[in-house]
Amino acid sequence: MSSCVLDASAILAVLQNEPGNEVLTDEVLAASVVSAVNLAEVQTSMVRRGVPPVEAWIRARVPVTHVADFTEDQARVAGSLVAKTRTLGLSLGDRACLALALELGASVYTADRTWKKLNLAIAIHFIR
Repeated sequence: MSSCVLDASAILAVLQNEPGNEVLTDEVLAASVVSAVNLAEVQTSMVRRGVPPVEAWIRARVPVTHVADFTEDQARVAGSLVAKTRTLGLSLGDRACLALALELGASVYTADRTWKKLNLAIAIHFIR
């Protein structure tokens, strides 16, 4: 079982060698899982910057050990989380990440400082 969930912002920090990427050690990455929704966000970000789609997908998968399907239960939780996160402007991808972490009882790694205002029953680690 994975001990942590990665947000798209954390994966992008690793791929782009951004500040905070050093927090995501090989050990953390090996023990992590990412929602398929967040992996799509990573690929989308890279394609928007001009990386060809196939290459963007291959690169997005490099730091990721486990990908979790976006399930019906996670969809229900992600949809429900909008009531708690509306004022923070969290995207569907953000809420999918949180739904997966809640389902697994796992912590989350993110670069999104807005999440500091969340009050959920999971640990959130900020990489910067």
